[in-house]
Amino acid sequence: MNPTRLFVLSALAKRGAMYGHQIRRDARVDRAELWSDVRPGSLYGALHRLEGEGLVRALRTEQEGNMPARTVYEITTEGRRELHVLQTEAFEEVQFRPDPVDLALATGSDVDEATLRGYLVDRKRALTARLSQLDHLHDRAWPDQTVADDLVVEHARLRLRAELEWHEMVIDQLGKLTAATETQEVGR
Repeated sequence: MNPTRLFVLSALAKRGAMYGHQIRRDARVDRAELWSDVRPGSLYGALHRLEGEGLVRALRTEQEGNMPARTVYEITTEGRRELHVLQTEAFEEVQFRPDPVDLALATGSDVDEATLRGYLVDRKRALTARLSQLDHLHDRAWPDQTVADDLVVEHARLRLRAELEWHEMVIDQLGKLTAATETQEVGR
């Protein structure tokens, strides 16, 4: 399931004909990069690929004053079918991707405790910053915010809180972790 395709097709289905900058602005206003794999910068390329596949079509080109010309797109009948397929896949697909930190932790027997603590503290700082952004988003409504938007942001906040709790647990157990690693190395 491609989240960028889903975002573009759903934006056109929900809001009607739009040009690329409007779709990108919606992604930025919704802060889509905080709660999804959608990156506003990737939307133009996706829009052109969708057009090439016949899932969206150019309606017209508009130009205001000295502004660059903008192509207005609409979703096609085939695009609506694809949107339905993508939505179904998104609801049915349960993803919880492994975090590379788990592999690094499991294989990082050569990393000393201070260095490992530094990595974990840095990760915790980054997660806390992202949670702060989502908390701010939660506290301030954006235009056309829906109950679904609130639920999506809360889902992301809960996941980040769980990550922060795990990081705290690992930091608290670093002494045991490094002692166990040293014991294993001595026994070899």
